[in-house]
Amino acid sequence: MISAIILYNQKGEVLISRVYRDGLRRSVSDLFRIQVISNPDVRSPVLTLGTTTFCHVKHENLYLVAISRQNTDVALVFEFLYKIVSLGRAYFGKLDEEAVKNNFTLIYELLDEINDFGYPQNTETDTLKMYITTEGVRSEITAEDTSKITMQATGALSWRRDDIKYRRNEVFVDVFEDVNLLMSATGTVLRADVTGQIILRAYLSGTPECKFGLNDSLLIDNGDGADVGGHGRNPSKAAAGSVSLEDCQFHQCVRLGRFDADRTISFVPPDGEFELMKYRATENINLPFKVHVLVNEVGKSRVEYQVAVKAMFGSKLFASNVVIKIPTPLNTASVRSSVTQGKAKYEPSDNAINWRIARFTGGSEYVFSGEAELLSSMTTTKAWSRPPVAMQFSLMMFTSSGLLVRYLKVFEKSSYNSVKWVRYAVRAGSYEIRF
Repeated sequence: MISAIILYNQKGEVLISRVYRDGLRRSVSDLFRIQVISNPDVRSPVLTLGTTTFCHVKHENLYLVAISRQNTDVALVFEFLYKIVSLGRAYFGKLDEEAVKNNFTLIYELLDEINDFGYPQNTETDTLKMYITTEGVRSEITAEDTSKITMQATGALSWRRDDIKYRRNEVFVDVFEDVNLLMSATGTVLRADVTGQIILRAYLSGTPECKFGLNDSLLIDNGDGADVGGHGRNPSKAAAGSVSLEDCQFHQCVRLGRFDADRTISFVPPDGEFELMKYRATENINLPFKVHVLVNEVGKSRVEYQVAVKAMFGSKLFASNVVIKIPTPLNTASVRSSVTQGKAKYEPSDNAINWRIARFTGGSEYVFSGEAELLSSMTTTKAWSRPPVAMQFSLMMFTSSGLLVRYLKVFEKSSYNSVKWVRYAVRAGSYEIRF
């Protein structure tokens, strides 16, 4: 598996080096510095030189590198590297060069605990914090504490202690979605999809059993693309109004057997914040905005614009920080514009007009009209490529996939009452309209 873990700063200086297996030369750290850090053309996170493979992730101002000399499961290696990042956040608040320099003793201790002879071990923060203090000094462990650690390290609930207590028991559910759109000049949707995640912040006493329910009309594609009869399923035939999710991934606390049987998400949550689920949706996408663009090139001296944006969500909702980026030719000299809402400003550095609307009420339609004067001295340059109009926005209490939380039930042996909060938020991923 992993022969060594090395942490570099942006200059290529080695901050942490932990070797788990023999057979690596001391110059192996120089290879990565020369081949990756000093080479701006390298984009792949995996580099193989002879029999040595370097897998790296860049976080803040650090390079986290795993070195292997075997045929290793690369996905597992990257998962391990990102676990190191999450552990750094849990112990230091932020994993960067300064945090590494201030806590290198603790980092070496963590690297020894979470990896044994190159094989990743338990990386759960709650378990590690029971016997590795934030000061990097091992606490004195009693026999009772040792049994708890052993149970958590080897048992089914390695992500949670059983002695957690809160005065007020609460669960916060956040459904975050990024909606992506590519629309043709004729108004045809070329691509529309959603990437989403459900984040839970659980502040619950004891060891509660939680049951999480989503839409009644929820369809899950397990990736085989087959229906009951074994034939290929046509995604375009999903029933109107249904919610169809793909590529669902769950936290390890979810009992997948129950989910496959009755679509009930049953789990014992970790303490604090964690990602319960992430997913994709490509069918029955609810687009928050409809954009109509008209652009007319008048000879080689002027471009006329008319852009209409309509909010397709309810009048009780509103989007904030809406920005419509309208591209202009490279030889634009000046821009005149008028808007029915917000402010429009020409940004020469972006070659675009940024139309900003602080609050976009649902059901409203706003219009931008303008024209760009072009420099005649640049008429011999190549034709304008007409990049698409792009949007940015943030919209609360709305989901583009249609996903809704129907219920969240908490069962605990002491039968305490818990308070649940649910919030939805949609942001623009790549939201573009061609013209």
